[in-house]
Parts: sequence; structure tokens; C-alpha cells
Amino acid sequence: MHYDVIIIGGSFAGLSAAMQLARARRQVLLVDAARPRNRYAAHAHGFLGQDGVPPHEIVANARAQLARYPTVSFLDGEAIQALAQDGGFTVVMAGGEQVRGARLILATGMRDELPPLPGLQARWGQTVLHCPYCHGFEVAGEPLGVLAAHPMSVHQAMLLPDWGPTTYFTQGQFEPSPEDARHLGARGVHVERTPVVALLGDAPALTGVVLADGRELPLRALFVASRVHMASPLAGQLGCEFDEGPLGPVIRVDDMKQTTVPGVFAAGDASTPMSNATLASASGVMAGVCAHRSLVMP
Repeated sequence: MHYDVIIIGGSFAGLSAAMQLARARRQVLLVDAARPRNRYAAHAHGFLGQDGVPPHEIVANARAQLARYPTVSFLDGEAIQALAQDGGFTVVMAGGEQVRGARLILATGMRDELPPLPGLQARWGQTVLHCPYCHGFEVAGEPLGVLAAHPMSVHQAMLLPDWGPTTYFTQGQFEPSPEDARHLGARGVHVERTPVVALLGDAPALTGVVLADGRELPLRALFVASRVHMASPLAGQLGCEFDEGPLGPVIRVDDMKQTTVPGVFAAGDASTPMSNATLASASGVMAGVCAHRSLVMP
């Protein structure tokens, strides 16, 4: 079957794109490898109407709603190759199956790379966190830390005191500038220059950190800005151009979510340096609407 639009990625962005196209009565295929970036988080927060709901439940409910539209099909599995061919696109699945579509929407997401500190991955999404807007309320009022992993980590430390008393761990690498140091001081942030070498508590719980000099500091949660990488090679295979975001590359798109390759749109975390559930869903809506417009307008 030749689809109007193939959407790669079945989390918030991909599902939102599919909904717009389903309601436009277009033949849509949603391909999903079931490895969303937020799979480590027990609950989604700050997502209007879905606050506190587990991400997998949001996805399951959205898929059930989409399944009621007769023009929507699902293909569970990993897309490993995509290429422009004969005025459309061919997507190759890991099992060898090939599907064809007139347009592609890449909602392929990102992969997080954490600093090489033992115990971070085991606590990721629970007590080692990336976004205070997403997770800060649940740990508010208790000692919090920012583990510097990037020059912008200092700005994360400036935000965090609204949720709790904050320590900024420079890790001996990300010393704040004099101006930033003044801002941190005005916000009541303690700057700790001795590196964190270990985490305390039975993972995923966190009770504190151990410093290189042997001191132990109590902490309820540790915020860290991960480096990000494309979770899928498809954008690169298709020849899409990338922009260098503050934490890693993102697919270059215009205001209509069109990539630099005609007929290929991108949505969600892979297409923007700012990521949360609401922004992912909104970008999916835009990609879905604009992919449809591209099918009917010259």
C-alpha cells in the first residue's frame, strides 16, 4: 500500500501528527519502535490534561483513539533506512519489510548521554533529572543539586532555587563566570568545586553524593543536562541538514516543520533544542497539518 504520510516515531509528537492527518482522512502509517525518550519517567508532568499520568498510558490512550480512524495503520518495529525514491519515500524496517509514502514525518526523538558517573543511569528520570519544570515540583523543598556537564549548566542552577536549596557542582570543569557567580550568590546557590565521585542511596532513590575529598552531602535529586544524539539515523540518510543546539544536533526545520529535504518534515525533540511533552505534541500538530497542506497545495 502507498501511504500519503509515513510517520516514524509513535510518542507524543508522532501521535499528534497522526491525529491531524487522520482527521484530514489521509492514509497514514505510524511506525513505532517503542523506545520513547521518556520511558525512564514514571509520570508525565506539566502536560495539560495529562499531569501525573504515566507516559505509556498517554501513548496507549492516544493509539486507541487513533485506531478509531479508518485511514490510520500501525507498524510496530524499527525503521532502519529511509530513502527518496520515484517522487516519494521508501522506509525499510529491521525485519526487511518496505513501505512507501508520499511524505515523511520524522518524530524519531533523541538519545541522552549522561556524564560518566556511576549510578546516574540507574536513577535517570527518577531522582537524576533534566528539567525542573517537568520534575521539580515532586522534589521541592528538599536539598537539590546541579551536576555541571555543560557550560549552560550554570543557568539550570540559577533556576532551581525556586524548587529547593541548591548546590551547583562544577565538577572542576564548569566554573561560573564572575557575573554568573554573582547571580548564583543572589539566588542563594552554593557553588561546590570539589567533584562528585559517587551517589548515595539504593537506586533509583538518591540520598546524597560523595565528593572527591570524602565529604558526603545530602541530596533529594540531582539535575543534569545530558548531551543529546539522534535516536535514529534516518534524517542523516535522507540528507537532512542539522543545526547545532546547546546540547547536541537537531534537525533543521522551518516554521512549518519542513526539513531541508522536500517532503520530509520533523517534529518533537529531534527538531528542537527545547523539549517537553507539550512542545513535542504541539510540534507534531504543526508537522501533521503542514504535511497535509503540502499534499494539496503547490
